[in-house]
Amino acid sequence: MRARALRAGILGLVILAILGFGGQSLGRLWQMKREVDGLEREIASLRAETDRLSGEVARLRSDPDSIERIAREELGLVRPGERVLKLPPSGSQ
Repeated sequence: MRARALRAGILGLVILAILGFGGQSLGRLWQMKREVDGLEREIASLRAETDRLSGEVARLRSDPDSIERIAREELGLVRPGERVLKLPPSGSQ
């Protein structure tokens, strides 16, 4: 009878250990799933940005008007003989 009680006790300890460590593993698994979900969202966002930039590169390689627009708007370049008038923003007085 004593051996049977010892086996039951050992079995109980094993079950408690599995539940204890299993709970931690389950929590870690949920944490990793949230992390994977976040990384997948970030990947999707980066893919969309890559697609947008690839389209812009394609336009710049094939469309001279796009190059001129960027040169004028972002770099402030003008053609020889042109005058640029800079007006204050419409909201300021």
